[in-house]
Amino acid sequence: MTTDTTPADVFEAALEPVPAPEFTEERQAPAARLVVLLVVVVTLLGAAVGFALHTCQRDGPHRIVQADATFTLDEPGLYYRDAASGRIARAPHRDGGSAVAGGPSCERFYAAGDRALCLRTKPGRPPCTEAVVYDRHFHRLHTFVLPGTPSLARVSPSGQVLSWTTFATGRSYAATGFGTRTSVLDLRTGSLVRSIETIPLTIDGDRPDDSDPRNFWSVSFAADDNRFYATVSVGGRTHLVEGDLRAWSAHALRENVECPALSPDGTRIAFKKRVSPGAADPWRLYVLDLADLHEHAVAETRSVDDQVAWLDAGTLAYALPAQDGHATDLWSVPADGTGRPHLLAAGASSPANLA
Repeated sequence: MTTDTTPADVFEAALEPVPAPEFTEERQAPAARLVVLLVVVVTLLGAAVGFALHTCQRDGPHRIVQADATFTLDEPGLYYRDAASGRIARAPHRDGGSAVAGGPSCERFYAAGDRALCLRTKPGRPPCTEAVVYDRHFHRLHTFVLPGTPSLARVSPSGQVLSWTTFATGRSYAATGFGTRTSVLDLRTGSLVRSIETIPLTIDGDRPDDSDPRNFWSVSFAADDNRFYATVSVGGRTHLVEGDLRAWSAHALRENVECPALSPDGTRIAFKKRVSPGAADPWRLYVLDLADLHEHAVAETRSVDDQVAWLDAGTLAYALPAQDGHATDLWSVPADGTGRPHLLAAGASSPANLA
């Protein structure tokens, strides 16, 4: 069934999943000494966010283009957001085939298994994001309304666990003072972790001070639907973290790793590494071997501000600003450091490869 409710007094709508029972909040911060303070903060924050969500609704409906009846995830190919139409398109793997932009309108998109995740901005001030979960035929299953603007979307290989990141403040990871909010939705259990910032975290064996602001973003799931990788920023430093959903814990593996993407075989992480302290061309694409934490740069020398996608075991796809300065183009490059970048699709972003 399809459910679309957006109460103003909570961060997200508590929707009836299919077929699981009502989504429940889980994984709250464990420290008892913070309970009183958290009650006060959550009360005030809930009122503020409730007003923001009410404003999004009050500003009227926004036009959403639904998927064409014939556009599904059943066809293999490269799925991506087409900038000209704002809709999800599919380019077939076979040579000579033409792309078809018949999917729903999205700003960020990802698909895997039997599910697709679409993020789009809702009108209103302050801005809000609508996160929509679709099945393989782009029937809407669940809708959540979130504070902030769309940033990143990911789906586990099975399609059963999903994550999204929104910018609470700012719009670029190259800027200072940005803030993120990352959620995890488990369709198997009907649980929604509204913010993984509450996860117990260790860095070099120690727990960071709870008063230190932290941001998580760019979740990437392993095939077991339990292990995940993400970026965390604490004290002005970024780290690659490995997390465990069942144990609800995370630990840092190494510093200066952003927007991780786990390879199909689960042995490597593609990521962007900060190589310049300023906002001009700050990143290079690297691949990290999880067995020995050895890293190497790929052949793309331009600065990539994107969470890459693996097209296959040896190829990465990512977005770069187009020459017109308004859209992005999709490029690919070998993951082993050889070869050279190749243009996949002009005016495109948010790649997801379905075999």
